[in-house]
Amino acid sequence: MVSTDPKHVLGGLSGHVALITGGGRGLGRAFAQALVVAGVNVALTARTERELDETHALITATGGTARVFPADVTDRHAMEQVVDSVVKQFGPIDILVNNAAVVTPLGYDWDIDPDTWWHTMEINVRGAYLCAHLVLPAMIQRGSGRIINVTSGAAHTVHPYGTAYCTSKAALSQWTNLLAAAVQEYGISVFALAPAGPTAMLQTLATSPNVPKEVSAFFQAALEEGGSGIQDSVRLLMTLVSGQADRLTGRHISHDDSIDDLLRRTDDIVQQDLYTLRLRV
Repeated sequence: MVSTDPKHVLGGLSGHVALITGGGRGLGRAFAQALVVAGVNVALTARTERELDETHALITATGGTARVFPADVTDRHAMEQVVDSVVKQFGPIDILVNNAAVVTPLGYDWDIDPDTWWHTMEINVRGAYLCAHLVLPAMIQRGSGRIINVTSGAAHTVHPYGTAYCTSKAALSQWTNLLAAAVQEYGISVFALAPAGPTAMLQTLATSPNVPKEVSAFFQAALEEGGSGIQDSVRLLMTLVSGQADRLTGRHISHDDSIDDLLRRTDDIVQQDLYTLRLRV
């Protein structure tokens, strides 16, 4: 069985450096706390400084090491400064978690402002691309690194009231596969992780008047399940960054998947090109 205890999983990477976008709350915060327990030096970035400070306080209260860098992932100059600052304070970035995202606008395409729709693509796709673009040269030079792109089941399901989000996550999962193919020879693994949990994004889906009632009820039920989804997502993240799943690089992996089963089936998954976005004819 795969070990998912943070101290065991990343024991060999203690002292390494992780950059997490969208690190002020929810999954980003949970990912940061787990990595810190494993001995990783964590850098957090997000637009809301107050939320970053809250995450930082939680981490330092447990004796962990973290730094916060308020910034907008769509701002190239700002993210260049963030990456430079992280490298100066901690050293080269070993782990990038592209977690920053928005789920809005919700509604139908004929009612949504085109600029608002496109802004979702800027955050969810361009932001992840910018961060990877900035950390990859050093990873390639060192011959190691792991990038986790936080995607969603929305990448392969039909939600016509949320086309901006679904399109962005489909693009993110496909780009993950493409990027993984380009950097695998340099010892770098890239994964698309589809998480779960009672996050602010889930709250939006459960309460928005622009979401069909039967669908919002589904998300409301997910909220009421509590924090098990976040815990499952954290365990999956820890497995991916540990290196245990590196042969599955490029795959879209969900919290619903049994990581033990995926690792047992790695040969078949690779040979049949499973867990990727493909046109089957």
